[in-house]
Amino acid sequence: MNWLNSEAFTAFGQHIKWSDMIGNIIGLLGLAFGWRRSIWTWPTQFLSGAILFAAFATAHLSGSAGKQIVVMVVAAYGWWRWKRGPRTGADGHIAVRFATWRERAALLAVAAVGTVAVASLFEAYPSLSWDPWPDAYIFVGTVVAMYAQARGMVEFWLAWLLVDAVGVPLNFANGFAFSGFVYVLYGALVLWGLRDWWLRSRHGARPVPEGAPA
Repeated sequence: MNWLNSEAFTAFGQHIKWSDMIGNIIGLLGLAFGWRRSIWTWPTQFLSGAILFAAFATAHLSGSAGKQIVVMVVAAYGWWRWKRGPRTGADGHIAVRFATWRERAALLAVAAVGTVAVASLFEAYPSLSWDPWPDAYIFVGTVVAMYAQARGMVEFWLAWLLVDAVGVPLNFANGFAFSGFVYVLYGALVLWGLRDWWLRSRHGARPVPEGAPA
């Protein structure tokens, strides 16, 4: 499996690794499934996380590597949650909604406290990460975003935008150029998905209760 971390090609002076390219293409597909509210977003994100874990672990980006472990755990939770969650009567896909103000406050609190805690850990053990604060921000932000997605919250798209804002320059700076390029595409897809979920939450069909047939 060493070929995964070997160079695939060079573009614009940047060395593209196989693991970086394959993992992010699969991750982009997973985000597209999420936009479509398809349950296949979760196994796709799980596979992407497994491949990117191998990539980041070899680059000593412990926060980004650890994030992929959490991605796989949350992907398993998301699969379970969407299998039993409420669905729309129109197309049988997962129902989406805006978070309550209490939920928003809780997500922001977890993001803030979690980022400080993880960054402090990285600073205490420098071997874990070369960029403690942005690495911690991405780690915690991804967890928060995926949890919100698992709960069908429209705000998960906004969380992804905030993660991308730091993830793009960090990936370029650490030699993961393909991740940087794909994160730009993520941004466009996130804006598209945000609009779609936003409209569906306001004008969507009546949701089918949990446990009822889709």
